[in-house]
Amino acid sequence: MNKTSFYSLLLLGLLLAIWEWIAGHMSELVLPAPSVILYTLGEGLISGYFLPHILRTSAEVLLGLFFGCAFGFAIGVIMGEVEMLRKLLFPYVIASQAVPKLALAPLFILWFGFGMTSKVVITALICFFPLLENTLTAIHYTNGQKLELFKALGASRWQTLTQLKIPAGLPGILSGLRVAVVLAVVGAVVGEFIGGSEGLGALIIASQGMMDTPLMFAVLILLTLLGMTLYQLVNLLEKKWLKTYLEETKR
Repeated sequence: MNKTSFYSLLLLGLLLAIWEWIAGHMSELVLPAPSVILYTLGEGLISGYFLPHILRTSAEVLLGLFFGCAFGFAIGVIMGEVEMLRKLLFPYVIASQAVPKLALAPLFILWFGFGMTSKVVITALICFFPLLENTLTAIHYTNGQKLELFKALGASRWQTLTQLKIPAGLPGILSGLRVAVVLAVVGAVVGEFIGGSEGLGALIIASQGMMDTPLMFAVLILLTLLGMTLYQLVNLLEKKWLKTYLEETKR
């Protein structure tokens, strides 16, 4: 363990100790102690109470992330390649993102029902723009000298796209994916807030109704862990893909 990790854990321990002390002088309804929250979390995990909610939210997040990023990447590539489409569609894309997704959630539930579909659609919509924006920027602003070299070598448009623009834009595209991963959790929870009987977001609403603050904090910890796990997975993929790309460019 390096010094930074040690100091980080030390800071966490200090903050938890301060929290524990402050919570001892307040009502559990207002601010439960970390020990109470951890007990509630452990009890819920051991009993299996949290499991169906974790699985439901994870499924919504992963499906929404997949569809949102797939469409975002594809449309970003198309708009980056075809200038006319970029000028035509980009104002509408911006306008669609200006509308708060929370305001659209009741409509999606009306159209797609209270099941998983509406939550996946909301999550996909939230994940769509970060990847589209980063992909479009990466494709559009490829190094001009490298483009000239590919033209001189007689590379086709498809070869230039797949062998130069996308690989060179990978850092920007993956940074968009990192943002989308975090927003995917937000999207799924927003959908469950509006209408849902299962999922971690629905469990937060239920805990509010029961005035069970420790349960609410325990669910927040689960959501944080879910988001951090997905973020770290994207980081690992980014390091692997960028390492492969750098090795290929050296050949």
